[in-house]
Amino acid sequence: MVEIIWTSSALTDLNEIGEFIALDSPKYAEITVNKIYSRVGILPKSPRIGRIVPEIQDENVRELIEGNYRIIYELAPNTIYILTIHHSSRMLRVNPETGYFT
Repeated sequence: MVEIIWTSSALTDLNEIGEFIALDSPKYAEITVNKIYSRVGILPKSPRIGRIVPEIQDENVRELIEGNYRIIYELAPNTIYILTIHHSSRMLRVNPETGYFT
């Protein structure tokens, strides 16, 4: 069975998304966060369903789209790491020294 691990960065992203949306609509914030969690739920059965992240071009770094958000994850043996949740209107940048998204 494949294990899903949310990185601290991805959890922070999700929390910030929820808090930002909740400023206008707590209900819509909850719906959005739940949709993102649900979308990730398909990965254990179909880990390669997401497309390769164009900015990275690594077969093991993929993304799912949920609404306006890119759910970026990395495949490893028996594990899927959720790396970041990124709003699609923002440019995705990768720090070349650390490999982390900024």
